[in-house]
Amino acid sequence: MSNKNIGFTIGKFAPLHKGHQLLLETAIKEMDEVYCVIYDTDVIDIDVKERAKWIEKLYPKVHILFAYDSPKQYGLDDKSVDIQMKYLNNIIKDIPVTHFYSSEPYGEKVSSYLKIKNRQVDMEKKIIPINASEIRENYDENKRYLEDFIFDKLKNK
Repeated sequence: MSNKNIGFTIGKFAPLHKGHQLLLETAIKEMDEVYCVIYDTDVIDIDVKERAKWIEKLYPKVHILFAYDSPKQYGLDDKSVDIQMKYLNNIIKDIPVTHFYSSEPYGEKVSSYLKIKNRQVDMEKKIIPINASEIRENYDENKRYLEDFIFDKLKNK
């Protein structure tokens, strides 16, 4: 049994923005190892592997896991959580995670289901007042929340 603190987070990172970066940087500072599960999605016209490269470029020590064909049933109700958690548990199956990092209400559900510590970062979005859907609505207006190389990629799509 390992005594390592192993954290993980999940998301679409569509696009990766300063809020995600705060989450990842907090996990990196606090954990011995960090895993990031990146979900495939059609909300952005950028492949999951490309989005993974953004994280790898900024945080080369973060371990990337891919979530393809995830269940379409979302919500915080017991049935939706059970469906999503069985799927997620299959992705992280042999990794002895100890902490779950998020800025979302589902963090409590994930950590409870996995019986690990729930580490919520900037839940009220006071430090970084943005989310990915707002960025997707207007890249130019929200450029300050993006790394230049990500903004350039988004503008050239």
